[in-house]
Amino acid sequence: MALKRYERYADEISELIRTQALRPGDRLPSVRQASASRRISASTVFEAYYLLEARGLVQARPRSGYYVNAPRQPVQAEPLIARPAPQSTRVEISDLVFEVLGSTRQFEVVPLGSAFPSPALFPLDKLARSLTPAMRRLDARRMVQDLTRGDERLRQQIGLRYGVEGMGVNPAEIVITNGAMEALNLCLQAVTQPGDVVALESPTFYAALQALEHLKLRAVEVATHPRHGVDLASLAEVLQRHPVKACWFMPNFQNPLGSLMPDASKQALVELLARHAVPLIEDDVYGEMYFGLRRPLPAKAYDRSGLVLHCSSFSKCLAPGYRVGWVAGGRFAEKIQRLKLMSTLATAIPSQMAISDYLEGGGYERHLRQLRQSLIAQQALALELIARYFPAGTRVTRPQGGYFLWLELPLEVDALVLHRLALAQRISVAPGHLFSADQRFGHCLRLNYGHPSDARFEAAIKTVGALAGQLCGLAG
Repeated sequence: MALKRYERYADEISELIRTQALRPGDRLPSVRQASASRRISASTVFEAYYLLEARGLVQARPRSGYYVNAPRQPVQAEPLIARPAPQSTRVEISDLVFEVLGSTRQFEVVPLGSAFPSPALFPLDKLARSLTPAMRRLDARRMVQDLTRGDERLRQQIGLRYGVEGMGVNPAEIVITNGAMEALNLCLQAVTQPGDVVALESPTFYAALQALEHLKLRAVEVATHPRHGVDLASLAEVLQRHPVKACWFMPNFQNPLGSLMPDASKQALVELLARHAVPLIEDDVYGEMYFGLRRPLPAKAYDRSGLVLHCSSFSKCLAPGYRVGWVAGGRFAEKIQRLKLMSTLATAIPSQMAISDYLEGGGYERHLRQLRQSLIAQQALALELIARYFPAGTRVTRPQGGYFLWLELPLEVDALVLHRLALAQRISVAPGHLFSADQRFGHCLRLNYGHPSDARFEAAIKTVGALAGQLCGLAG
């Protein structure tokens, strides 16, 4: 998708800062100077400078202008790559997930352990206004005809977004689902039987583990780099050693690590799985929340054999609570549609039509740009607070998108104990125990920074850091 003029100008300045043509303390051209020299409007210059400020590259000084910031020093190292157990495992995680997360959904609890960003980030009023005209245009015949596959206009809109990224996905391949979780569960059912082995990242999202537990599947974990995602050598070894029937991976901004697989690695991943005839269930719910110049391609872009089942949703990036997701199921599309018909039958028509109407109105890209800018600024704040308040030896990821940080704490810290102490202070965190079939990440945390409007955020980070420090002191 073509960049806006202000984004191009901001990226040019970013490159000058990266190459040190502009150094810390240097003043950017005034708005008037930049407007005249670049032949762009003053509002375009302001938008570019606001974006650079959100990225933490420049700062505004009252009545003086914009100046290049000093680079943030990487005071904390990156978490180490996981080395999971070589054997497949029966999954029994749901009881722990319900115990840990069940008490963290109250409004008065600071949601650092939540899986969702703040509702304040989303255009909920505009979506609500889209509902009435959409329902007035409702054709009852189309509603019945498209009942299981989903609203035709919405599937066309999704197909168009695939097309803009260079992927020829036929809308007939797309099935609208009740959020991404239904899409992912339908995919698992389409390609596995009870007792089969499914490969997962390590660490992985606890909902994936719960899905395997529910369907009586076994998990084998694959070493996963905190920045680059799935380790392909580790995966190749797993495929040789185990009768893997499917992989469930998040190549883009993986939960909980935030890792992003490079394009070449995604292509190699798809080719490796094609040689073994193993389907890839691709969970891509965070792909729109990128901080770079363009949306990272999904693994689906490299699929030539129909083995990639691409799942996504509007829940994380546009419409939480509407529960509208989808799957582009490749060669398994018809089977997924039949499974949908036999289980939930359909996804709520009003939610689909409201989103379809909103997408056609053209405000989605503007919303996404604002969302990304908010998350960029909030991540910078979270990293600064963690560096300031967490104990020495803490390692933390620096994702290029999404809204999660993964912290590897000193070995003395039991993250489950830390969770309970924080909850007593009305703060939730997600302990690392939840993110592996064998609960191996006992000294790790996932923190959600996607709540920029919550005035309690800074104090909550400080409190959790202090509690972690106390646990280090007790162990010493």
